[in-house]
Amino acid sequence: MRTGPTAAGLVLAGALLGGCTTAAPERPPVADAPPATSEAPPGEAPSAADVVARLAPSVVTVRTDEGVGSGVVYQPDVVITNQHVVAGAVAVTIDYADGTSSEGTVLAGDEITDIAVIRTARSGLPVPEYRTQLPRPGDPVLAIGSPLGFEGTVTAGIVSALNRQIPGSATQSSALVDLIQVDAAISPGNSGGALLDATGRVIGINEAYIPPAAGAVSLGFAIPAATAVDVADQLLTAGTATHPVLGVNVARLTPEIIRAYGLDVESGALVTHVPPDGPAAAAGVQAGDVVVALGDQEVGSIEDLLGALRDTEPGRQTTVTVARGGQRVDLPVTIGSESG
Repeated sequence: MRTGPTAAGLVLAGALLGGCTTAAPERPPVADAPPATSEAPPGEAPSAADVVARLAPSVVTVRTDEGVGSGVVYQPDVVITNQHVVAGAVAVTIDYADGTSSEGTVLAGDEITDIAVIRTARSGLPVPEYRTQLPRPGDPVLAIGSPLGFEGTVTAGIVSALNRQIPGSATQSSALVDLIQVDAAISPGNSGGALLDATGRVIGINEAYIPPAAGAVSLGFAIPAATAVDVADQLLTAGTATHPVLGVNVARLTPEIIRAYGLDVESGALVTHVPPDGPAAAAGVQAGDVVVALGDQEVGSIEDLLGALRDTEPGRQTTVTVARGGQRVDLPVTIGSESG
């Protein structure tokens, strides 16, 4: 939804990029694994170990001539990864949790959202559940991937923030959803791997990190699952992805924000910034507005706004309705577009 540096599709500045390693190490021999422990008793929440044991087969390692990254099973013979993991490659090697490998063919990629899809020579892969609802700051998360080629590495943390962009991104483009910021350790090679919630649902595709050399501590970013699913479906159907653009930065409207600022709405998407020269700016949307409808679809949350935007064809003239000063204001807007 940004017209500034995007959340979901970033060509990141080199100093800040956490992507593939520059060389792909040889895969080490697979040792016999110790017997698995029993899962949590019925009625009890699964432990992190239970979640990892169940989801690990759905996370793969993606190897190219240039380096190594990660991927997540999307269909029984399709893997999602980052576009920057496979950039320029057509044929890749996919390593699986059972120690086997197969060839993979890059079907398509989208630079705006940094999402790519790979067809695997192996079929019957376990497809995890994708959760398209955004998590909340403070929710626990697990990241699984292959940092520096160490396959099946698990790190843990919490959601630090939503709607993030990475400082120093090298492009100015729009995005459907901003990045999820996490404090789970993300390293080179984690790109394209799974960000999981406490129950094992995929809530994001790990994207990048800001390294300690930049003064950062535990600053990692993931593309929300809603973006990954939407773009992957477009890539598999049409070979390309087109993104409707509204041109606003939005934040979740919480009861605390409503009380603190004396807002006279109960739900919606809070506009925090309106980049100039975008569709929303031309329509007269202002920072501090609360988007409550797009066209004939009511907006009660960020997810509602994103869903309504996805259902709106680029170039269409419609109305964005905002709450401002105690009134609902209908603003004519022409939805923009961007293809990657």
